[in-house]
Amino acid sequence: MKILHTADWHIGKVLHKRSLQDEFILFSEWLLATIKNENIDLLLISGDIFDLANPSAKDRRLYYQLLRNLNELEIKIIITGGNHDSVGLLNAPKEILDILNVHVIGGALDPIEEELIPIQISEEKLIVAAVPFLRDKDLRNAETDKLYANRTEAIREGIKKHYQSLAKICEDKFTNTPALAMGHLYAIGADPSDSERDIHVGNAAAIDASIFTGFDYVALGHIHRPQIIGKNEMVRYSGSPIALSFSEKTDKKSVVIIELNNGKFSSPEIVEVPKFRELKKIVGDYTKVTESLKNYQPDYPLVSFVELEITEAAFSPLLLAKVEELKVGYHDHPDFTILKGRTFFQAGTKDTSDLFEAGENIEDLNPLDVFSKRIESETLNEEQKAGLKDAFIEILEMVQEKEEA
Repeated sequence: MKILHTADWHIGKVLHKRSLQDEFILFSEWLLATIKNENIDLLLISGDIFDLANPSAKDRRLYYQLLRNLNELEIKIIITGGNHDSVGLLNAPKEILDILNVHVIGGALDPIEEELIPIQISEEKLIVAAVPFLRDKDLRNAETDKLYANRTEAIREGIKKHYQSLAKICEDKFTNTPALAMGHLYAIGADPSDSERDIHVGNAAAIDASIFTGFDYVALGHIHRPQIIGKNEMVRYSGSPIALSFSEKTDKKSVVIIELNNGKFSSPEIVEVPKFRELKKIVGDYTKVTESLKNYQPDYPLVSFVELEITEAAFSPLLLAKVEELKVGYHDHPDFTILKGRTFFQAGTKDTSDLFEAGENIEDLNPLDVFSKRIESETLNEEQKAGLKDAFIEILEMVQEKEEA
């Protein structure tokens, strides 16, 4: 039995107002080809199918289209909900999907044993503890809160008890059958990126890998960087299949394939997902950044997204305007677009209130006086100062005319 573990698809993700849907479509095509070429029998998706609890109709259609294409490969699929997912939305088509060998568990179930899904492929048998993201209401109540010192401890102990209860049922009812657990949570030692949303009190309720005792493999989601937990290669995050923030720009995205033979799991195989779009960060002063942009020639199927970080010695409002012009100028570039730009100055400008002498009241001055003092504090030549004053006067007149109308 060959199993593919993935998670954190985040269908509908938008990065600085740009949709990542095209990137997910290319990943979907790659996933279908990989499942077919690797003869995968079981697909595990450990939470955060969608980026929003109420995804758009287009994003839902993309999800169901992918499930339909996967069904044509005649594989079994188990999907669990993540902290971004709506339990009701994922569970809505559950009965129909069950017929198609797609098991969906959007939220914790009662009784808990309903989260256990027996799988048999040929002679190989496996029991999957399909644990979704566990919400506070699944873990805490008035009685349990009395037992622990604080909310964080109650949540941590609730997660631990949940997995231990499932492991005990596996041991009692499925003797000598390999057991695999799924989960969507934050484990101690995990290395997150900027795109994970904090769960369970800002990740303070991080759990220890020891709670997974009794399971032969643990397929985790929530952390977007692929990694193992507790120095155990059988407890791991698959990571997200595409980069979801600039902090993940250098990450190698992957899925995990494990094989069950004669009741024993093989060591996990990490299969790298191709990079369909580059997230590029360009750092330097304005001259260096503009030169880097001229020389940048990405070679990926999709338009690359660029982040600029410009640092100059002294503050200049003209430079800020030039940076904005730079971003607009590359808006329709065929190979890349600038999504984000930040400008830093080693010597910052004074606060406006610092420009006036003691006893001088800013409220007693007219707007042009304030602006004049402001630009006098900048390192500008006389021509630049005159141009800025003219522009300010023009804007001021427009505002005054609008107020008088």
